[in-house]
Amino acid sequence: MSTSWVEPVGADPGARRDARASEGLGYATDIGERARLLDGVRQWLAESGAEPTPAHVAQALRAQGKVLGDAEVLGAAHQLRSELVGSGPLDSLLADPTVTDVLVAAPDRVWVDRGGGLELTPVSFPDAAAVRRLAQRLAAVAGRRLDDARPWVDARLPDGTRLHAVLPPVAVGSTCLSLRVVRPRAFTLDELVTAGTVPPGGDRVLRELIASRLSYVISGGTGSGKTTLLSTLLGMVPPSERIVLAEDSTELRPDHPHVVRLEGRPANQEGVGLVQLEDLVRQALRMRPDRLVVGEVRGPEVVSLLAALNTGHEGGCGTLHANAAAQVPARLEALGTAAGLDRAALHSQLAAGLSVVLHLVRDRNGRRRIAEVHVLERDTSGLVVTVPALRWGATAFTRERGWERLRELLRGGSEGSEAP
Repeated sequence: MSTSWVEPVGADPGARRDARASEGLGYATDIGERARLLDGVRQWLAESGAEPTPAHVAQALRAQGKVLGDAEVLGAAHQLRSELVGSGPLDSLLADPTVTDVLVAAPDRVWVDRGGGLELTPVSFPDAAAVRRLAQRLAAVAGRRLDDARPWVDARLPDGTRLHAVLPPVAVGSTCLSLRVVRPRAFTLDELVTAGTVPPGGDRVLRELIASRLSYVISGGTGSGKTTLLSTLLGMVPPSERIVLAEDSTELRPDHPHVVRLEGRPANQEGVGLVQLEDLVRQALRMRPDRLVVGEVRGPEVVSLLAALNTGHEGGCGTLHANAAAQVPARLEALGTAAGLDRAALHSQLAAGLSVVLHLVRDRNGRRRIAEVHVLERDTSGLVVTVPALRWGATAFTRERGWERLRELLRGGSEGSEAP
Protein backbone atom coordinates (compact mmCIF):
# COMPACT_ATOMS: atom_id res chain seq x y z
CA MET A 1 0.00 0.00 0.00
CA SER A 2 1.37 3.44 -0.86
CA THR A 3 1.90 5.85 2.01
CA SER A 4 1.68 9.59 2.34
CA TRP A 5 4.93 9.93 4.26
CA VAL A 6 8.43 9.97 2.80
CA GLU A 7 11.44 10.11 5.10
CA PRO A 8 13.62 13.09 4.19
CA VAL A 9 17.21 12.51 3.21
CA GLY A 10 19.36 12.78 6.29
CA ALA A 11 16.36 12.83 8.65
CA ASP A 12 17.23 12.71 12.33
CA PRO A 13 16.25 9.78 14.58
CA GLY A 14 13.43 11.82 16.10
CA ALA A 15 11.88 12.30 12.65
CA ARG A 16 12.15 8.57 12.00
CA ARG A 17 10.45 7.79 15.33
CA ASP A 18 7.62 10.19 14.43
CA ALA A 19 7.33 8.48 11.06
CA ARG A 20 7.07 5.02 12.58
CA ALA A 21 4.56 6.32 15.08
CA SER A 22 2.42 7.89 12.38
CA GLU A 23 2.34 4.57 10.58
CA GLY A 24 0.61 3.07 13.63
CA LEU A 25 -2.49 5.16 13.07
CA GLY A 26 -2.11 6.39 9.51
CA TYR A 27 -1.53 3.14 7.65
CA ALA A 28 -2.95 0.36 9.81
CA THR A 29 -6.38 1.48 8.61
CA ASP A 30 -7.72 2.53 5.24
CA ILE A 31 -7.65 6.16 4.15
CA GLY A 32 -11.35 6.66 4.85
CA GLU A 33 -11.13 5.36 8.40
CA ARG A 34 -8.01 7.43 9.07
CA ALA A 35 -9.74 10.56 7.77
CA ARG A 36 -12.77 9.93 9.98
CA LEU A 37 -10.59 9.46 13.06
CA LEU A 38 -8.63 12.62 12.40
CA ASP A 39 -11.76 14.63 11.61
CA GLY A 40 -13.20 13.54 14.95
CA VAL A 41 -10.03 14.54 16.76
CA ARG A 42 -9.98 17.93 14.96
CA GLN A 43 -13.59 18.60 15.99
CA TRP A 44 -12.90 17.67 19.60
CA LEU A 45 -9.82 19.90 19.74
CA ALA A 46 -11.71 22.79 18.13
CA GLU A 47 -14.62 22.51 20.56
CA SER A 48 -12.38 22.19 23.61
CA GLY A 49 -9.80 24.75 22.47
CA ALA A 50 -7.03 22.31 23.34
CA GLU A 51 -3.61 22.08 21.68
CA PRO A 52 -2.90 18.92 19.62
CA THR A 53 -0.63 17.40 22.29
CA PRO A 54 -0.36 13.60 22.66
CA ALA A 55 -2.42 13.72 25.87
CA HIS A 56 -5.22 15.73 24.25
CA VAL A 57 -5.18 13.56 21.12
CA ALA A 58 -5.50 10.43 23.29
CA GLN A 59 -8.43 12.03 25.11
CA ALA A 60 -10.08 12.92 21.79
CA LEU A 61 -9.62 9.38 20.49
CA ARG A 62 -11.13 7.93 23.65
CA ALA A 63 -14.10 10.26 23.16
CA GLN A 64 -14.63 8.49 19.81
CA GLY A 65 -14.49 5.10 21.49
CA LYS A 66 -10.98 4.37 20.18
CA VAL A 67 -8.31 3.01 22.49
CA LEU A 68 -4.86 3.10 20.87
CA GLY A 69 -1.35 2.43 22.04
CA ASP A 70 1.32 5.05 22.69
CA ALA A 71 2.78 4.77 19.18
CA GLU A 72 -0.61 5.28 17.56
CA VAL A 73 -1.41 8.27 19.77
CA LEU A 74 1.97 9.86 19.04
CA GLY A 75 1.39 9.24 15.35
CA ALA A 76 -2.01 10.93 15.43
CA ALA A 77 -0.58 13.90 17.34
CA HIS A 78 2.30 14.23 14.89
CA GLN A 79 0.01 14.09 11.87
CA LEU A 80 -2.49 16.56 13.30
CA ARG A 81 0.20 19.01 14.30
CA SER A 82 1.64 18.77 10.80
CA GLU A 83 -1.75 19.50 9.27
CA LEU A 84 -2.64 22.29 11.69
CA VAL A 85 0.63 24.23 11.86
CA GLY A 86 2.85 22.62 9.23
CA SER A 87 2.50 21.63 5.59
CA GLY A 88 0.70 18.33 6.10
CA PRO A 89 1.99 15.49 3.94
CA LEU A 90 4.50 17.89 2.35
CA ASP A 91 6.43 18.48 5.59
CA SER A 92 8.94 15.71 4.95
CA LEU A 93 9.62 16.92 1.41
CA LEU A 94 10.15 20.50 2.53
CA ALA A 95 12.53 19.25 5.24
CA ASP A 96 14.74 17.58 2.64
CA PRO A 97 17.70 19.94 2.12
CA THR A 98 18.09 18.82 -1.50
CA VAL A 99 14.53 19.82 -2.52
CA THR A 100 14.11 23.17 -4.26
CA ASP A 101 10.47 22.88 -5.45
CA VAL A 102 7.40 20.93 -4.35
CA LEU A 103 4.53 20.83 -6.86
CA VAL A 104 1.08 19.36 -6.20
CA ALA A 105 -0.94 18.74 -9.36
CA ALA A 106 -3.51 16.33 -7.86
CA PRO A 107 -4.01 14.52 -4.53
CA ASP A 108 -1.84 11.63 -5.72
CA ARG A 109 0.49 13.60 -7.99
CA VAL A 110 3.14 15.33 -5.88
CA TRP A 111 6.39 16.22 -7.62
CA VAL A 112 9.72 17.52 -6.33
CA ASP A 113 12.82 18.99 -7.90
CA ARG A 114 16.14 18.09 -6.29
CA GLY A 115 18.23 19.82 -8.93
CA GLY A 116 18.02 17.06 -11.52
CA GLY A 117 14.53 17.64 -12.92
CA LEU A 118 11.08 16.81 -11.61
CA GLU A 119 10.49 13.51 -9.78
CA LEU A 120 7.12 11.99 -8.88
CA THR A 121 6.97 11.09 -5.18
CA PRO A 122 4.81 8.52 -3.34
CA VAL A 123 3.42 11.30 -1.15
CA SER A 124 -0.35 11.72 -1.45
CA PHE A 125 -3.34 13.52 0.04
CA PRO A 126 -6.59 11.79 1.04
CA ASP A 127 -8.57 13.76 -1.54
CA ALA A 128 -8.77 17.03 -3.48
CA ALA A 129 -10.45 18.75 -0.54
CA ALA A 130 -7.35 18.12 1.59
CA VAL A 131 -5.15 19.87 -1.01
CA ARG A 132 -7.54 22.82 -1.06
CA ARG A 133 -7.57 23.05 2.76
CA LEU A 134 -3.77 23.07 2.90
CA ALA A 135 -3.50 25.74 0.20
CA GLN A 136 -6.03 27.96 1.97
CA ARG A 137 -4.36 27.50 5.35
CA LEU A 138 -0.91 28.35 3.95
CA ALA A 139 -2.38 31.41 2.23
CA ALA A 140 -3.90 32.51 5.54
CA VAL A 141 -0.52 32.07 7.25
CA ALA A 142 0.93 34.40 4.61
CA GLY A 143 -1.83 36.90 5.29
CA ARG A 144 -3.52 36.38 1.93
CA ARG A 145 -7.02 35.48 0.84
CA LEU A 146 -7.69 32.32 -1.19
CA ASP A 147 -11.30 31.42 -1.98
CA ASP A 148 -13.79 31.22 -4.83
CA ALA A 149 -13.83 35.01 -5.17
CA ARG A 150 -10.00 35.16 -5.36
CA PRO A 151 -8.97 31.74 -6.65
CA TRP A 152 -5.19 32.22 -6.79
CA VAL A 153 -2.45 33.49 -4.53
CA ASP A 154 1.24 34.33 -4.84
CA ALA A 155 2.85 34.92 -1.46
CA ARG A 156 5.79 34.27 0.83
CA LEU A 157 5.46 32.13 3.96
CA PRO A 158 7.12 33.22 7.22
CA ASP A 159 10.06 30.84 6.66
CA GLY A 160 10.72 32.36 3.23
CA THR A 161 9.10 29.59 1.16
CA ARG A 162 7.42 30.96 -1.98
CA LEU A 163 3.76 29.90 -2.23
CA HIS A 164 1.59 29.83 -5.33
CA ALA A 165 -1.82 28.19 -5.45
CA VAL A 166 -4.78 28.09 -7.85
CA LEU A 167 -8.21 26.75 -6.87
CA PRO A 168 -10.76 24.95 -9.08
CA PRO A 169 -12.47 25.61 -11.40
CA VAL A 170 -9.60 27.80 -12.63
CA ALA A 171 -7.33 24.82 -11.93
CA VAL A 172 -9.14 21.92 -13.54
CA GLY A 173 -9.75 18.92 -11.33
CA SER A 174 -7.76 19.82 -8.23
CA THR A 175 -6.09 22.71 -6.46
CA CYS A 176 -2.60 23.27 -7.87
CA LEU A 177 -0.03 24.09 -5.21
CA SER A 178 3.57 25.19 -5.87
CA LEU A 179 6.14 25.73 -3.14
CA ARG A 180 9.63 27.04 -3.85
CA VAL A 181 12.04 26.47 -1.00
CA VAL A 182 14.45 29.27 -0.19
CA ARG A 183 17.80 28.00 1.02
CA PRO A 184 18.77 29.26 4.49
CA ARG A 185 22.16 30.26 3.07
CA ALA A 186 23.54 31.09 -0.35
CA PHE A 187 25.77 28.71 -2.29
CA THR A 188 29.42 29.60 -2.40
CA LEU A 189 31.01 30.06 -5.79
CA ASP A 190 33.10 26.93 -5.23
CA GLU A 191 29.90 24.96 -4.62
CA LEU A 192 28.44 26.21 -7.91
CA VAL A 193 31.61 25.08 -9.72
CA THR A 194 31.34 21.66 -8.06
CA ALA A 195 27.65 21.44 -9.00
CA GLY A 196 28.47 22.25 -12.62
CA THR A 197 26.59 25.56 -12.74
CA VAL A 198 29.89 27.37 -13.35
CA PRO A 199 32.50 25.65 -15.56
CA PRO A 200 36.04 25.11 -14.26
CA GLY A 201 37.89 28.42 -14.30
CA GLY A 202 34.69 30.39 -14.82
CA ASP A 203 34.73 31.47 -11.19
CA ARG A 204 37.66 33.80 -11.97
CA VAL A 205 35.55 35.69 -14.51
CA LEU A 206 32.70 36.07 -12.01
CA ARG A 207 35.03 37.28 -9.26
CA GLU A 208 36.45 39.92 -11.60
CA LEU A 209 32.93 40.90 -12.67
CA ILE A 210 32.08 41.76 -9.05
CA ALA A 211 35.44 43.40 -8.31
CA SER A 212 35.18 45.63 -11.38
CA ARG A 213 31.74 46.91 -10.25
CA LEU A 214 30.23 46.23 -13.67
CA SER A 215 26.44 46.34 -13.94
CA TYR A 216 24.88 43.08 -15.11
CA VAL A 217 21.66 41.14 -15.44
CA ILE A 218 21.16 37.42 -15.03
CA SER A 219 18.68 36.08 -17.56
CA GLY A 220 17.03 32.70 -17.99
CA GLY A 221 13.79 30.80 -17.72
CA THR A 222 11.80 29.92 -14.61
CA GLY A 223 13.76 27.63 -12.31
CA SER A 224 17.04 28.07 -14.18
CA GLY A 225 18.87 29.28 -11.06
CA LYS A 226 18.89 33.06 -11.54
CA THR A 227 18.21 33.86 -7.89
CA THR A 228 20.71 31.26 -6.70
CA LEU A 229 23.50 32.68 -8.84
CA LEU A 230 22.67 36.28 -7.92
CA SER A 231 22.75 35.47 -4.19
CA THR A 232 26.17 33.90 -4.65
CA LEU A 233 27.56 36.87 -6.58
CA LEU A 234 26.25 39.37 -4.04
CA GLY A 235 28.02 37.42 -1.33
CA MET A 236 31.31 38.33 -3.03
CA VAL A 237 30.70 42.08 -2.80
CA PRO A 238 33.27 43.66 -0.44
CA PRO A 239 31.88 43.80 3.13
CA SER A 240 32.44 47.56 3.26
CA GLU A 241 29.76 48.11 0.59
CA ARG A 242 26.03 48.54 1.24
CA ILE A 243 23.64 46.35 -0.78
CA VAL A 244 20.00 47.43 -1.11
CA LEU A 245 17.63 44.75 -2.43
CA ALA A 246 14.23 45.51 -3.98
CA GLU A 247 12.04 42.43 -4.48
CA ASP A 248 8.40 41.61 -4.97
CA SER A 249 8.89 38.64 -2.65
CA THR A 250 12.06 38.16 -0.63
CA GLU A 251 14.11 35.32 -2.13
CA LEU A 252 17.68 36.60 -2.28
CA ARG A 253 19.80 35.49 0.67
CA PRO A 254 23.31 36.85 0.08
CA ASP A 255 25.97 36.03 2.63
CA HIS A 256 26.93 39.64 3.25
CA PRO A 257 27.13 41.76 6.43
CA HIS A 258 25.39 44.88 5.09
CA VAL A 259 22.18 44.09 3.25
CA VAL A 260 18.99 46.18 3.32
CA ARG A 261 15.89 44.36 2.08
CA LEU A 262 12.80 46.04 0.66
CA GLU A 263 9.77 43.93 -0.21
CA GLY A 264 6.63 44.82 -2.10
CA ARG A 265 3.11 43.99 -0.99
CA PRO A 266 -0.30 43.62 -2.64
CA ALA A 267 -3.31 45.80 -1.96
CA ASN A 268 -5.48 44.76 0.98
CA GLN A 269 -9.12 43.75 0.70
CA GLU A 270 -10.10 47.42 0.55
CA GLY A 271 -7.82 47.90 -2.44
CA VAL A 272 -5.26 50.08 -0.66
CA GLY A 273 -1.72 49.60 0.56
CA LEU A 274 -0.20 48.42 -2.72
CA VAL A 275 3.60 48.73 -2.84
CA GLN A 276 5.11 47.91 -6.23
CA LEU A 277 8.66 47.14 -7.24
CA GLU A 278 8.89 50.52 -8.99
CA ASP A 279 8.17 52.21 -5.64
CA LEU A 280 10.87 50.15 -3.94
CA VAL A 281 13.51 51.04 -6.53
CA ARG A 282 12.78 54.74 -6.05
CA GLN A 283 13.10 54.39 -2.28
CA ALA A 284 16.28 52.33 -2.62
CA LEU A 285 17.95 55.14 -4.55
CA ARG A 286 17.56 57.38 -1.49
CA MET A 287 19.17 54.85 0.85
CA ARG A 288 22.78 55.35 -0.28
CA PRO A 289 23.23 51.99 -1.99
CA ASP A 290 26.68 50.93 -3.15
CA ARG A 291 24.95 48.14 -5.07
CA LEU A 292 21.32 48.47 -6.12
CA VAL A 293 19.71 45.09 -6.78
CA VAL A 294 16.30 44.40 -8.34
CA GLY A 295 15.31 40.82 -7.65
CA GLU A 296 13.39 40.48 -10.89
CA VAL A 297 12.95 43.16 -13.56
CA ARG A 298 9.53 42.63 -15.08
CA GLY A 299 7.67 45.94 -15.24
CA PRO A 300 7.89 49.73 -15.00
CA GLU A 301 10.76 49.47 -12.50
CA VAL A 302 13.07 48.99 -15.49
CA VAL A 303 12.89 52.77 -16.07
CA SER A 304 14.02 53.60 -12.54
CA LEU A 305 16.72 50.93 -12.64
CA LEU A 306 18.22 52.18 -15.91
CA ALA A 307 18.10 55.73 -14.60
CA ALA A 308 19.97 54.62 -11.48
CA LEU A 309 22.63 52.80 -13.49
CA ASN A 310 23.23 56.02 -15.39
CA THR A 311 23.58 58.24 -12.33
CA GLY A 312 26.66 56.83 -10.65
CA HIS A 313 25.24 53.65 -9.11
CA GLU A 314 27.86 51.16 -10.26
CA GLY A 315 27.55 47.42 -9.82
CA GLY A 316 23.76 47.40 -10.08
CA CYS A 317 22.19 44.10 -11.06
CA GLY A 318 19.03 42.06 -11.27
CA THR A 319 17.37 39.10 -12.93
CA LEU A 320 15.21 38.95 -16.04
CA HIS A 321 13.17 36.26 -17.75
CA ALA A 322 14.45 35.69 -21.27
CA ASN A 323 14.95 32.75 -23.63
CA ALA A 324 18.50 33.77 -24.58
CA ALA A 325 21.04 36.46 -23.79
CA ALA A 326 20.59 37.92 -27.30
CA GLN A 327 16.92 38.60 -26.48
CA VAL A 328 17.60 40.68 -23.38
CA PRO A 329 17.62 44.09 -25.19
CA ALA A 330 14.27 43.30 -26.83
CA ARG A 331 12.83 42.17 -23.51
CA LEU A 332 13.97 45.36 -21.77
CA GLU A 333 12.65 47.42 -24.69
CA ALA A 334 9.22 45.85 -24.33
CA LEU A 335 9.17 46.59 -20.58
CA GLY A 336 10.41 50.14 -21.08
CA THR A 337 7.92 50.90 -23.84
CA ALA A 338 5.06 49.65 -21.66
CA ALA A 339 6.29 52.04 -18.94
CA GLY A 340 6.26 55.02 -21.33
CA LEU A 341 9.97 55.21 -22.21
CA ASP A 342 10.56 55.68 -25.93
CA ARG A 343 12.79 53.29 -27.83
CA ALA A 344 15.68 55.63 -28.51
CA ALA A 345 15.90 56.81 -24.89
CA LEU A 346 15.79 53.26 -23.56
CA HIS A 347 18.60 52.07 -25.84
CA SER A 348 20.71 55.09 -24.95
CA GLN A 349 20.35 54.38 -21.23
CA LEU A 350 20.85 50.67 -21.79
CA ALA A 351 24.10 51.24 -23.70
CA ALA A 352 25.45 53.56 -21.02
CA GLY A 353 24.24 51.72 -17.92
CA LEU A 354 24.41 47.96 -18.52
CA SER A 355 27.57 46.00 -19.33
CA VAL A 356 27.13 42.23 -19.08
CA VAL A 357 24.45 39.54 -19.44
CA LEU A 358 24.84 36.15 -17.76
CA HIS A 359 22.38 33.64 -19.22
CA LEU A 360 21.35 30.46 -17.39
CA VAL A 361 19.66 27.36 -18.78
CA ARG A 362 18.61 23.94 -17.56
CA ASP A 363 20.00 21.11 -19.67
CA ARG A 364 18.10 17.96 -20.59
CA ASN A 365 19.14 16.34 -17.31
CA GLY A 366 17.69 19.23 -15.33
CA ARG A 367 21.08 20.64 -14.33
CA ARG A 368 21.43 24.42 -14.18
CA ARG A 369 24.42 26.05 -15.85
CA ILE A 370 25.68 29.36 -17.21
CA ALA A 371 25.15 28.85 -20.93
CA GLU A 372 26.65 32.12 -22.16
CA VAL A 373 28.08 35.48 -21.16
CA HIS A 374 27.38 38.46 -23.43
CA VAL A 375 28.54 42.06 -23.54
CA LEU A 376 26.48 44.94 -24.93
CA GLU A 377 27.28 47.24 -27.83
CA ARG A 378 25.43 49.47 -30.28
CA ASP A 379 24.84 48.32 -33.85
CA THR A 380 24.95 50.56 -36.92
CA SER A 381 21.36 51.68 -36.34
CA GLY A 382 22.18 52.87 -32.83
CA LEU A 383 20.25 50.08 -31.11
CA VAL A 384 21.85 47.97 -28.38
CA VAL A 385 22.62 44.33 -29.16
CA THR A 386 24.44 41.67 -27.18
CA VAL A 387 27.65 40.05 -28.36
CA PRO A 388 28.69 36.57 -27.19
CA ALA A 389 31.89 36.73 -25.11
CA LEU A 390 31.90 33.30 -23.45
CA ARG A 391 29.99 30.07 -23.97
CA TRP A 392 29.59 27.05 -21.75
CA GLY A 393 32.21 24.34 -22.05
CA ALA A 394 32.56 21.15 -20.05
CA THR A 395 36.16 21.96 -19.10
CA ALA A 396 36.11 25.77 -19.34
CA PHE A 397 34.28 28.68 -20.93
CA THR A 398 34.83 28.95 -24.67
CA ARG A 399 35.85 32.40 -25.87
CA GLU A 400 33.71 34.14 -28.46
CA ARG A 401 34.19 37.34 -30.47
CA GLY A 402 33.06 39.56 -27.57
CA TRP A 403 35.79 38.23 -25.25
CA GLU A 404 38.20 41.09 -25.97
CA ARG A 405 35.51 43.62 -25.06
CA LEU A 406 34.70 41.72 -21.85
CA ARG A 407 38.39 41.54 -20.95
CA GLU A 408 38.65 45.32 -21.34
CA LEU A 409 35.69 45.81 -19.03
CA LEU A 410 36.98 43.56 -16.29
CA ARG A 411 39.25 45.07 -13.72
CA GLY A 412 42.95 44.40 -14.44
CA GLY A 413 42.74 43.48 -18.10
CA SER A 414 45.83 41.32 -17.90
CA GLU A 415 44.26 39.26 -15.10
CA GLY A 416 41.02 38.99 -17.00
CA SER A 417 42.87 37.61 -20.00
CA GLU A 418 43.87 34.58 -17.95
CA ALA A 419 40.25 33.48 -17.62
CA PRO A 420 38.65 31.34 -18.61
